[in-house]
Amino acid sequence: MPLGRGFGVLWSANALSNLADGIAFVSMPLLAAMMTDDPRLVAGLATMYALIRLLVALPIGVWVDRFDRRTLLVTANLLRGGALLVLAATIQLGAPSLVALYATMAVVGTLESMADNAAVAILPSLVRKEQLDTANSRVAAVQLVVDEFAGPPLGGLLFALAAAAPVFAMGGLWAVAGLIALALPIRRSRPTTASVRTSVYKEAREGIIWLARHRVVGALAIIGALASVGYMLPFSILVLFASDNLGLDGTGYGLLLAFSALGGLLGSFLAPRLRSVLGYRWAIVASLALGAATLIGLAFTENAIIAGVLLALYILHAVVWNICSLSLRQRLVPDGLLGRVGGAARVLGLLGLALGSALGGILGVADLATPVLVGGVVFAVCCAVAAVTLRGDLEGTQVA
Repeated sequence: MPLGRGFGVLWSANALSNLADGIAFVSMPLLAAMMTDDPRLVAGLATMYALIRLLVALPIGVWVDRFDRRTLLVTANLLRGGALLVLAATIQLGAPSLVALYATMAVVGTLESMADNAAVAILPSLVRKEQLDTANSRVAAVQLVVDEFAGPPLGGLLFALAAAAPVFAMGGLWAVAGLIALALPIRRSRPTTASVRTSVYKEAREGIIWLARHRVVGALAIIGALASVGYMLPFSILVLFASDNLGLDGTGYGLLLAFSALGGLLGSFLAPRLRSVLGYRWAIVASLALGAATLIGLAFTENAIIAGVLLALYILHAVVWNICSLSLRQRLVPDGLLGRVGGAARVLGLLGLALGSALGGILGVADLATPVLVGGVVFAVCCAVAAVTLRGDLEGTQVA
């Protein structure tokens, strides 16, 4: 199904941006480890990155609703590219600095939040409402390919050649993504002037209130937060689970993750078809039920092959859930609120990830299977909440 030139531009920019993300996933921790042998400082890079994204989510949602989203997308990618190229130059010149790495990743985390929110908010203006499921599934598919299969090995290969090589590559990819995004149409979501513009806090609060009052979108945000807890419970200790319970070494663990990503590709293909056949409510309920069943099954298996199949089905569920929930939110939220509502939902999701990670570590002390099992129970709760709250004509639902 052709989705138009505007979507093609957005898809291409997202593909390059996500490839840079995949390279960063491997190369940034390697750079930190090259600069320090303190595990706290190496792990702190990821912690700082997550905190930055949490802190900026609400104000960025306001900016996405205030300003032209194409301009924000272009600016975020160009500035990310510039920041990485400067960092790469310092490494190439023999002056690597952990402070510079932390500062650069703080800038990148802020700009990534801006680019992600702007891309989600601009999509409904590029395709028809009935094409949102297909459009989001194609974005999810390319993200899986470059994030899971292409980016990480490429990042490792480039780092082996030279420490600065993956950083130059990321900077170049983000810069090109920004230049490609220049071909998107300029379309301001709502007119604003200095005389009528209110404070960032007040505008962010409008998005939070709208989200809290809308029966369907609010329910999706709560389910998303719970699902984030359920996701991080097992995945925060999955590397240990794979080693102790499944008997896998580092190579086996990498293959396990790569195989599970194939389920996500299948999910991106199936999501629009499942939604068309089942409707949003039952497609979401079925996907969450699958997530619960796979994690509960994973908790009781010690067979690596069975675990791989279960994880692939789990990632399939996650992709279907994400596509359906995102498309439904894009259908229901007014254009002028997409950024702020998206920012508020992102805050809930990030808090869920942090809580799930902490709980996974605590529960895993006694038994590594426990956080996996509890994660399955959390998804069963999500399934029940979705079945109860997502009723009626979802696409026509108004504020309750």
